[in-house]
Amino acid sequence: MNRALRLHPECRRAAVSRIDVELRLSQPNQLSLRYVLSGTIDAIAWPAPAPAARADGLWRHSCFEVFVQPVADAGYSEYNFSPSTEWAAYTFDGYRSGMRVLDVPTPMIIVQRDAMQFTLDAEITLPKAFAAPLRLALSAVIEERDGPLSYWALNHPAGKPDFHHADGFTLAL
Repeated sequence: MNRALRLHPECRRAAVSRIDVELRLSQPNQLSLRYVLSGTIDAIAWPAPAPAARADGLWRHSCFEVFVQPVADAGYSEYNFSPSTEWAAYTFDGYRSGMRVLDVPTPMIIVQRDAMQFTLDAEITLPKAFAAPLRLALSAVIEERDGPLSYWALNHPAGKPDFHHADGFTLAL
């Protein structure tokens, strides 16, 4: 399944022309994602490569994200993938409430880039309690070298960028 992310209407973009996401549920709890960013890759502030370790605050810089919610539940999980290969996973009881670290295996993250395209592949193991059907929100934060952040998602709620908002969970699996 392929989906294009949309730029938040209050953001400008100079470096990024588009972000596409390909995803598939390969087993009941294995989710594979491929984020493909096209544009002027050298104009983006990329973090230095790092070991594939858990880290907080990844969303403050270039970062790719997926939010996963069982259809029958108010709770959801958030996964962050940095181009450095650092990652984070959190679980929430409801909208931005009850946040805690989600205990999951280290995701596989592979990055590739050339002058016009950046690709981040991630494979995650979802909690067994997260059985289909699922609702997903896909998003990205991109930091350009001159400082501005741009916010990308399948769907943006009204107002400031908010990837946790229920209106962003538009993809059914």
